[in-house]
Amino acid sequence: MRVAVVLAWPDSYLQRELVLPEGCTVADAIEAAALPGAELAAAVAVHGVLARQQQVLLDGDRVELLRPLLADPKENRRRRARGGD
Repeated sequence: MRVAVVLAWPDSYLQRELVLPEGCTVADAIEAAALPGAELAAAVAVHGVLARQQQVLLDGDRVELLRPLLADPKENRRRRARGGD
């Protein structure tokens, strides 16, 4: 089965296309991709939906390594509502 593993930054991204045996998990795909910086991922998603490391992948899945947030979205909204930028 074919699976993509992606790690993105604001101005660039790394992507590895893998061919893995049926029954592989998210953790297996991340290990096989060996993307630099993967260990810093705060969470993992499959096609944009949060996933667990033990989730079994299907052919065509895209595993996304999610970076930690730099700012709290709720706090940003509060600041904008108060008129601050």
